[in-house]
Amino acid sequence: MAHVSLDDLRKRIDELDDAILTALDERARVVADVGRAKRDAKLPTYDPDRERLILDRLAARAGRFPPEAIRAVYREVMSACLALQEPLKIAYMGPEGTFSHAAARSFFGLTATYTETTTIEGVFDAVVRRQAQHGVVPIENSSEGSVAHALDALVDGNLLIQAEFELEVALCLLTRASGLPAIERVYSHPQPLGQCRVWLAKNLAGAQLVQSPSTTAAVREAVADPRAAAVASRLASDLYGVPTLRERIQDHANNVTRFVMVSHEDAPRTGSDKTTLAFSVKDGRGALMRALALFEEEGINLTRIESRPSREKPWDYIFLVDLEGHRTDENLARAITRLGEHSTMVKHLGSYPRATRKT
Repeated sequence: MAHVSLDDLRKRIDELDDAILTALDERARVVADVGRAKRDAKLPTYDPDRERLILDRLAARAGRFPPEAIRAVYREVMSACLALQEPLKIAYMGPEGTFSHAAARSFFGLTATYTETTTIEGVFDAVVRRQAQHGVVPIENSSEGSVAHALDALVDGNLLIQAEFELEVALCLLTRASGLPAIERVYSHPQPLGQCRVWLAKNLAGAQLVQSPSTTAAVREAVADPRAAAVASRLASDLYGVPTLRERIQDHANNVTRFVMVSHEDAPRTGSDKTTLAFSVKDGRGALMRALALFEEEGINLTRIESRPSREKPWDYIFLVDLEGHRTDENLARAITRLGEHSTMVKHLGSYPRATRKT
């Protein structure tokens, strides 16, 4: 093979970059046409399942370019193209640098407009008031379990889950202290503190653990306190300029949080869906068992069940279940109807495409 000079290789890269820009410009033109067609047909501009299918198809065609890098690149391409149709405003529990912020950016890209709230309930309120089209909230962590405020907001409100996705939560110890012996206080949100409790007990047994409203609020405490540290994300370290003393301090290597996108509508059927329901059963022996048996009789798989206090009266509970299938599937629609006959309350919380489970 003939020797190719560095200048020739760089010239070839420039030519490829120009070709990519030309293709991106053409893609943006077609996307604008798609936007007009959707508006004429009165269809929603944003289609998370369509985006998922595109990303899956492109990642499956990966050659030398890593599949996850392809997903990241095309997430930004689609985010920018979507902004040409209709700018998206997304609510999340802030401030900037929280894992909710990272999750929203990973799902919607950098081109979306982000609105931060101080609480999970504030995310729901922003969407209800149409100050944002969608909201992103954490609903479950693989080691710490459910996020109670998110579940309660779903049950109490009228928004629906339109999509679910997962984010690996890599926890870091951020501090301006000279080393571990100099740290007297560790700030973080209760969930991250729980996710690294063993590491903290082994390495900072004498430090006081202080709960903060968010991981970003914890970083701000660490900035002002030279004897303090915060458990937060690498993104927060970059945003607020607090050095990372230790990385990946979570007790379980595969620490994953499940996030959901809440909207005024849920998603259409894709054939690979989940449905979330809330229900309460009538008092009586075996009432819950009979209610759950309905799903078995209809051939429906339950992937998750838990209870939450109903807050209507002491020791009264609401049960939340995740089911395989879409509410429009005949067997699931039939099961929901039958469940209503055995329950004092049944509430549909959304049908949405099933996320690929991280292992």
